[in-house]
Amino acid sequence: MEFLEKNAIYIVLIIVMLTWSGIFTYLFTLDKRLKELKKEVEEK
Repeated sequence: MEFLEKNAIYIVLIIVMLTWSGIFTYLFTLDKRLKELKKEVEEK
């Protein structure tokens, strides 16, 4: 528990960074899929 008490801020920062990187990855893949769908719709 001593490690958690001394380094709590770093653990929180790691969790926040992982969360944000997950959100950006999701948005990036979603954007890619939407661009592909847009191309398909425009071709029809």
